[in-house]
Amino acid sequence: MTVQANYEQIPLKEYAERAYLDYSMYVVLDRALPFIGDGLKPVQRRIVHAMSELGLAAGAKPKKSARTVGDVIGKFHPHGDSACYEALVLMAQPFSYRYPLIDGQGNFGSPDDPKSFAAMRYTESKLTPIAEMLLGELGQGTVEWTPNFDGTLEEPSWLPARLPHVLLNGSTGIAVGMATDIPPHNLREVASACIRLLDDPDATTADLCEHVRGPDFPTAAEIITPRRELLAMYAAGTGSVRCRAVYAQEDGNVVITALPYQVSPSKILEQIAAQMRARKLPMLEDLRDESDHANPIRLVLVPRSSRVDLEAMMQHLLATTDLEKSFRVNLNMIGLDGRPQVKGLRAILGEWLRFRTDTITRRLTHRLAKVERRLHLLEGLRIAYLNLDEVIRIVRSEDEPRPVLMRRFALSAEQTDYILETRLRQLARLEEMQINAERDQLEEERARISVLLKSPAKLKSLLKDELKADAAKYGDGRRAPLVEREVAQALDESALVASEPVTVVLSQKGWVRAAKGHDIDAAELNFREGDGFGAAAAGRTTQQAAFIDSTGRSYSTPAHSLPSARGNGEPLTGRFTPPAGARFDAVAIADAESRLVLASDFGYGFVTAFETLCGRNKAGKQVIHLEDGARVLAPAAVADPARDRIVVATSDGHLLMFSVAELPELDKGGKGNKLIEIPKARLVSGEERVAGVAVVSEGIGEVILHAGQRKLILKWSDLVEYGGNRASRGGLLPRGFRRVERVQGA
Repeated sequence: MTVQANYEQIPLKEYAERAYLDYSMYVVLDRALPFIGDGLKPVQRRIVHAMSELGLAAGAKPKKSARTVGDVIGKFHPHGDSACYEALVLMAQPFSYRYPLIDGQGNFGSPDDPKSFAAMRYTESKLTPIAEMLLGELGQGTVEWTPNFDGTLEEPSWLPARLPHVLLNGSTGIAVGMATDIPPHNLREVASACIRLLDDPDATTADLCEHVRGPDFPTAAEIITPRRELLAMYAAGTGSVRCRAVYAQEDGNVVITALPYQVSPSKILEQIAAQMRARKLPMLEDLRDESDHANPIRLVLVPRSSRVDLEAMMQHLLATTDLEKSFRVNLNMIGLDGRPQVKGLRAILGEWLRFRTDTITRRLTHRLAKVERRLHLLEGLRIAYLNLDEVIRIVRSEDEPRPVLMRRFALSAEQTDYILETRLRQLARLEEMQINAERDQLEEERARISVLLKSPAKLKSLLKDELKADAAKYGDGRRAPLVEREVAQALDESALVASEPVTVVLSQKGWVRAAKGHDIDAAELNFREGDGFGAAAAGRTTQQAAFIDSTGRSYSTPAHSLPSARGNGEPLTGRFTPPAGARFDAVAIADAESRLVLASDFGYGFVTAFETLCGRNKAGKQVIHLEDGARVLAPAAVADPARDRIVVATSDGHLLMFSVAELPELDKGGKGNKLIEIPKARLVSGEERVAGVAVVSEGIGEVILHAGQRKLILKWSDLVEYGGNRASRGGLLPRGFRRVERVQGA
């Protein structure tokens, strides 16, 4: 006997593709994207419908949220209870929804932490009055009903929204391969745009934007996006909206009273505090959170002094924190054709008006059928009243009065059943009069509905009247003001650092630190065991500090970021990545446009701008070419290249002074020109090297020479004796100073 297989064999590739596409379509259509008709995702629609089934209307007493969630996941939405409850909470948060659909009682979160809501066993909820806009026409034949997940109940495929809810509360979601970001809008503005499109079907997006001026978030933060960008966003269906916090000056302080949508006060405080800890906000003394029930958002920023430019400070904070935030807009939704698509404003409103017109037509057709059925029953009842005695006789005498009545008075089965079910007390004369009055009223209503259904113009007029009525009933003023402003720009980093004197100290093993002030004897500082003084440079905290290694590469970092001299500092290898085996030999600190003399102990050098030494990455940049065995000397600052003099001293006691103008200025590094003559044999053997260079001003300069524990101070009158031409041998120093170790300009 052959057993028939109950499975299908298909290639794995085909199966994977089919499974992935099925999953993708499920996520797109049944989870992540809203339907253009009612603006709801399936879980939201099921929550609202389940609450209406539980009798949780706006005027009813609320019930535990757990009861609602249980009904939703048990009857319509077989998914996790926590995800369902979170969707319910979102629709109840006035800071998340522009027009909340659920009235929550209990802890439903706060702007500071939207997810801090209490468990569903503690909270209660019911629908808000505006939810009637979604549910009011549900039982009037306006929607199609589909079986629920187990086929035991029916649920609406959509809700008969009386307003374009897809724009009112907006929506966000991530599907497979697509996402949606629809911002909320003002109800009155959207209704006004719908009426404009009804009156003028050829209205452009620009015409509609005269009514819908932009999104309207639940918070009062300003929308600073220019109008032209908003127009482009509504035309294409994609773009961005930029929001800015609202602040004012009070008693010399800055008080923030409104934050951008979905920005929490605690996050703002954390971002500002982080900058204060990093010493990037020297103009700010303190910040306080004074928010309470009367003032939900009140953040106070206290400046360091009355001289602080508060507007410049706020511009910097707007640019570096979420006080100014951009929101992506992607008007992606499921259209009437059941397909997801990014739509512009005109397409959204036009398609929704078709949806609403169809809904009204369904409602009127459903009502017309009910009116005609009632008139049919009343006609049968009227015949019974006119022949009451005969009807009573047939009922009393016949075993099966139903077919007899139908034949005798030409009644339908429905009319006959209604007559037989009529109570005796309804046979009074007064009831007959009421029946005639009801019949007249229903005939008038039937005629009116028939006229509406046959006249597109009258149907459009009815739609406009309902939009106006709903806008008057549920609408309110705009919350988010539209104020065109330039995007905030952060202050330059140097402007955020207090300008204070500082001495950067480099140790022999490449450890760095910064001491406050210029009157620091760097050589007398304590160093780690086995380490000692290497080099030092004086400058200000607002400047860059540059370090040159033994290969001639330069690296830079802000001086204010260096560790304090109270400790041993930190190794430069933690900030930079020099070549293997390289050591840090020199340090300089100056303004970018300042000029320096850069030289090696082999007696070659040149003039360069300080910005040449500022490497932009951790690997640094090559700034001076060093011959084998050569070592870079401490850079010497040049004030006036045309008038300043350079003083060069060798370790064997030769000193030479000549004009800085004799040296070339290089901006890409190099070897430079010879500074002083040193016999090649002595240079190669290491017997004599350049001990250091210093730059002095004509007529007023002086130089300090260090030879062991002895110091020799040479004033301008002394230095003149050593003047000569560049690359000459220079003059000999006095005995006792012919072993120069270091040269210092004063």
